[in-house]
Amino acid sequence: MAKKQFKSESKRLLELMINSIYTHKEIFLRELISNASDAIDKLCYLSLTDDKVGLTRDDFRIDIYVDREKRTLTVADNGIGMSLEELDKNLGVIARSGSLQFKQEMEKKEDLDIIGQFGVGFYSAFMVASKVVVVSRKYGEEGANMWVSEGVDGYTITPCEKETVGTEITLTLKPDEEGEDYSTFLNEYTLRSLIKKYSDYIRWPIYMDVTKTRQVESGEKDEKGNPKLVWEDYTEREVVNSRVPIWQRTKSEATDEECAAFYKEKFHDIEDPVAVIRVSAEGAVSYKALLFIPKTAPYDFYTRDYKAGLELYSSGVLIMERCEDLLPEHFRFVKGVVDSQDLSLNISREMLQHDRQLKVIAQNLEKRVRSELKKMQENDPEKYRGFIKNFGLQLKFGIVNSFGVSRDTLADLLMFYSCKNEKLITLHEYVVAMPDSQKYIYYACGEDIEHIAKLPQAEAVREKGYDILFLTDEIDEFVMKTLVRYEEKEFRSVTSDDLGLVSEEEKKAAEEAQEKNQALLGFVKETLGDKIVAAKISQTLRHHPVCLTTQGPVSLEMERFYQSRSKNGELLPMFKAQRVLELNPEHPVFEALKNAYETDKSAAEERVKMLYDLSLLLAGMSPEDPAAFAERVSNLMAQPKQG
Repeated sequence: MAKKQFKSESKRLLELMINSIYTHKEIFLRELISNASDAIDKLCYLSLTDDKVGLTRDDFRIDIYVDREKRTLTVADNGIGMSLEELDKNLGVIARSGSLQFKQEMEKKEDLDIIGQFGVGFYSAFMVASKVVVVSRKYGEEGANMWVSEGVDGYTITPCEKETVGTEITLTLKPDEEGEDYSTFLNEYTLRSLIKKYSDYIRWPIYMDVTKTRQVESGEKDEKGNPKLVWEDYTEREVVNSRVPIWQRTKSEATDEECAAFYKEKFHDIEDPVAVIRVSAEGAVSYKALLFIPKTAPYDFYTRDYKAGLELYSSGVLIMERCEDLLPEHFRFVKGVVDSQDLSLNISREMLQHDRQLKVIAQNLEKRVRSELKKMQENDPEKYRGFIKNFGLQLKFGIVNSFGVSRDTLADLLMFYSCKNEKLITLHEYVVAMPDSQKYIYYACGEDIEHIAKLPQAEAVREKGYDILFLTDEIDEFVMKTLVRYEEKEFRSVTSDDLGLVSEEEKKAAEEAQEKNQALLGFVKETLGDKIVAAKISQTLRHHPVCLTTQGPVSLEMERFYQSRSKNGELLPMFKAQRVLELNPEHPVFEALKNAYETDKSAAEERVKMLYDLSLLLAGMSPEDPAAFAERVSNLMAQPKQG
């Protein structure tokens, strides 16, 4: 038969196929194996109503053959095969698929799963092959036909002999060139790795020659007269794919221990996961999923280099190694696989044409993960505390980055260190333990628990017998500002200028002291300038002489956060905390300041500056000028003792 030309649009598509559509050349093997699986599916389905097929499910197979000398790779199946007309129609016109037509005709039947929805997958072979030969014999026909093409120049179809039905596709690999090692696809290890990666769960067995070693007699004898043994390599044809994925099995068929073993092997973890989540959904989108919550965070989890996402399969064929759209960012620690036959695949099966199905799956998976975490929180608190120590920060990121959708549900999963309980507790546990007189959920931020426990601003809260949440992550303050309240209780920082703890009598006394010492407080503000926005008499200090509080939305912790991320150390006004210096009028230091103010303004200025530096230290910050602070302390210590 004379050589036929591809249609003009098909020729352009073939050029794109070879050069652009697929991300990795190795994809060709996945496509050819998937097409072979489709062909077997069709004949197997036909055998249910046609006794003449003469094959049972156990007879169907896919074979891979390698000839290194000829540089050929063959993928063969004993499926339904193609007639002369089908070879011309399916392989001569790109984007036509016998599988798609078959599926459309049988779409009313149940349990029919044909993933080869695009004939173009076959043409991925030209990414690695200079020549492709297809020999196919259609079921029910006596003769066979050979389709031969060397790429965009066209193809020929001629009659040939083939004893059995099915299709053999033989690729003559391109010569190696700089940057392209085509010979690797003749390597047994490479082929087995690609089958394991992409086609391990194809339902039909994939056979290929596997190299093994054994001991044989060498023909010589040792000094005792026994035959000498030597090791030799030999090949044996065997199945190289697993066929039935573990996520397709029921819990009785695959225990949690077996799933944990699968997790450790699949995701290279030495520890068992803390939770195994199985999902089997049917409905608008049918899918199965096997998810795992790791015990510990990978070393790079909180870096930009970490790659999140679930493995996405379509009918057992790997479509995406990391599909980030299947879970929200706050659950990016979850590992696992999702398998669905209802996905709308694009021409390369590497991405999805439409995301409706993905969105449905993602919404359901998010609910399942949250439900599993909630169950762990209630049934195994210690295990859950371990989870929080590893991944609690990620949940907090989720709250700060959310737009109301996941905020409340994630708040239920958070845990914070409790001043009273001296352990991690949930927000719900905090609220339940609140006395009736307590208005707010109090929290304090700092670098570590030991420092936070000594904050002077927390004295009044502890004096009332109220619990305080100790927050040590940089993002914690933003979490509280984002949540605003929990179970109708507003969050309130202990550094806030209004803790809601002062009685009317105490407020009145503080106002009177404020009025009485107005001149002194004005002097303090004038001395410190723009370092503070105000100096005031404290309503909450008990044993400390001074403390820093803030006005407005930016706290000291938030200012520190922005400062750490500032390239030149300068902050925009909107990111600076409006600091208020609070003085304790009952402390002897206040009386000493008053005396200095009345007798020696210069000495009073030094004391004001020292008190400000002291407030910074109490807040966990460094004095702005450590040398000057040290000099003031030295001068104070060197003064002669009064009286």
